[in-house]
Amino acid sequence: MVQGRGVAARQRFAGLWQPWQSSHALLLIPLVLIVVITVVDLLVPADVHLGPLLVIAPAITASFAGPRLTGVVGGLAVAAQAFIGWHFGVLFSRNVMVQILALAVLSFLIVCFCVVRERRRKELDQVRSVAEAAQHVLLWPLPEQLGPLQVACLYLAAEDEAQIGGDLYAATRIDGGARVMIGDVRGKGLDAIGEAALLLGAFREAAHKHVTLPELAAGLEQSVTHYLPDFEREEEAGERFVTTLLLEIPDADPLTRMTSCGHPPPLLLHPGDADPVPVHPAPPLGVGSTRPEDYTLDVFSFEPGDTLLLYTDGVIEARDAHGAFYPFTQRAAQWTDHSPENLLHHLRRDLLAHVGGRLADDAALIAIRRTPPGHPGRRHRRALHADAIHHRPQTAAPSR
Repeated sequence: MVQGRGVAARQRFAGLWQPWQSSHALLLIPLVLIVVITVVDLLVPADVHLGPLLVIAPAITASFAGPRLTGVVGGLAVAAQAFIGWHFGVLFSRNVMVQILALAVLSFLIVCFCVVRERRRKELDQVRSVAEAAQHVLLWPLPEQLGPLQVACLYLAAEDEAQIGGDLYAATRIDGGARVMIGDVRGKGLDAIGEAALLLGAFREAAHKHVTLPELAAGLEQSVTHYLPDFEREEEAGERFVTTLLLEIPDADPLTRMTSCGHPPPLLLHPGDADPVPVHPAPPLGVGSTRPEDYTLDVFSFEPGDTLLLYTDGVIEARDAHGAFYPFTQRAAQWTDHSPENLLHHLRRDLLAHVGGRLADDAALIAIRRTPPGHPGRRHRRALHADAIHHRPQTAAPSR
């Protein structure tokens, strides 16, 4: 117990030490400046006046501290100026009084600036919290496990203060497998959120109702066509659309089904290799057909141990300072032996380094790995599933 108290005490001390290091350590700079300027002004000849330089102290403090601390430093600077005048016996002279008044006014203006900045910072924090809440409501984080699938997702918004934009993804369990969707609304940032929310809601509603992916794509097209005009501006009438990729991944069968509505093909990652999956895309949603027969169903083998990498065009169209596109396939092939989470971590860091830290368009990625038979994660999920069945209340099966 004594050891636990010692650890708790050290943690509390560390929690107090961190804020002191971040702001109070910087406070030494303006305080030292006040002392140095005052001492030097007392030592130099009487016709040299360094007192006006004291305004530097509150100005520097405003860069890292709030209005109260800035006001304290400003008050110390005014007091130092008054001390200099008193030392030379000219405190109430016109020149010194003007210097004191000017320093007080400038310090007051700097404090006012700090007040306005703090108010704007709080407003910005509130906007960020609302944006994060909107992201969690509209773009639910994908589960880390979908049956035998390990899943990780990444979203990078083009706009600095946006947490969500025109890219979207969703996944859900169905009987014997999972269905995954990734899409990209024409446009970026906050202007595309409405269309993204529309398609996400349509997918969550229809993913369990349609037997095949072409039928699901036709249902999504019907929803998008019906509601998309509500988000269009007059100058963009008929120009809004959404590229979408739909996947159906069975639990036990490696044959995976896919329907593309104008979306880039996924990458299939084998050990040390990355290959685009052949795809026959239909037109994007919003300009396509509501007939299932107009959508192609592609089938490919997704073997245990492989990783499927879904992405939006914000990734492959990212350019560096010289205009070169991001070599997505080559870079992804470097980390094929990593887990989905680590793979996206490497790609995020590499992509941002390629573009210089800021993307020109929204970007989204989903990494899906099919775990081999007998994988520890699979055995653990089987145990949880069996336990859930054992404790599940016996009720009548709902009719469909």
